[in-house]
Amino acid sequence: MDLPPLRELVAIPRVWVRLGRVETRLIEATEATTAFLTEIARHGLQAGGKRYRPLLAQVAAELGDNDGPEPVEAGVAVELVHLGSLYHDDVIDEAATRRGAASVNANWTNTIAILAGDFLLARASEVAAPLGEEAVALIARTYATLCEGQTLELQLTDDLDHGADEYYQVIGGKTASLIRTSARLGAMTGGADPQTVDAVSEWAWEAGLVFQLTDDVLDLVADESFLGKPAGSDIGEGTFTLPVLYALAGPEGDEIRSLLGNGRPHGRTAIDRVIDLVTGGGYVDRVLDETMERVRIAEKAVSGLPSERLCDVFANLDRYLLARVDSARRR
Repeated sequence: MDLPPLRELVAIPRVWVRLGRVETRLIEATEATTAFLTEIARHGLQAGGKRYRPLLAQVAAELGDNDGPEPVEAGVAVELVHLGSLYHDDVIDEAATRRGAASVNANWTNTIAILAGDFLLARASEVAAPLGEEAVALIARTYATLCEGQTLELQLTDDLDHGADEYYQVIGGKTASLIRTSARLGAMTGGADPQTVDAVSEWAWEAGLVFQLTDDVLDLVADESFLGKPAGSDIGEGTFTLPVLYALAGPEGDEIRSLLGNGRPHGRTAIDRVIDLVTGGGYVDRVLDETMERVRIAEKAVSGLPSERLCDVFANLDRYLLARVDSARRR
């Protein structure tokens, strides 16, 4: 089953016009005084990506009546934060690729990747500054939260004894916080009233959790051609996601501990066996049930919005995340 393109799910022409302007502004915002830094800052942009976060900002901006440039700038700011954080993450993970291209750290050096990431984060603040003090504070607070989530994930690496609470702290910090900020900043700059801003923020928090939950499930049920990396990469890196944590607490726990408890590197045979135990024990389905409950909470948060069309769009975006898993399983 092929996934529907996002353009079909978000059938609002003005959103896509503004998203095109976001692309132009991203190129402008990543121009440095030296050609060398400009090339590095744009490397991640040119590798592609769905621009999910700036898309959310443009959709949320439809909740107000501002047709000015501010929602576009909001989209640029959140994508620059996202890209800068990816540069830093790739250094931490020693990643060789990103979006099918060589990562900045692999193509140049860790030092260059860190400096370029800092440059992108600084530019995000610069872009957000004309949007007002609240916007700048929101961007800064969100990046602090991203760092907290990433730090906790590092603390929990190879830890077989933590549980769902810590897992949700990690994904809330490193994923859901920026997705929430994307929608919140879009609604704010679009001119939505405070109650509406809060409603779409609640939707986006739950959608952000769904985004990461489904991504973690894909690592267990999709193949390398779908993922662009080997299945079970999280396990191989010592990052144990929710289905694995649930399996560790179940009858399969002793065998999983024997496979993973001696530290890395974990061989391909061990990783494949853990995947079999987790999927065969029903833990992926348990997490997908949990994910559906998050979707219901998200959709309830925006059910009172005056625009039925936008409610449908938010529901489509939720279902799109779930459809990725269905698509991977049917391959």
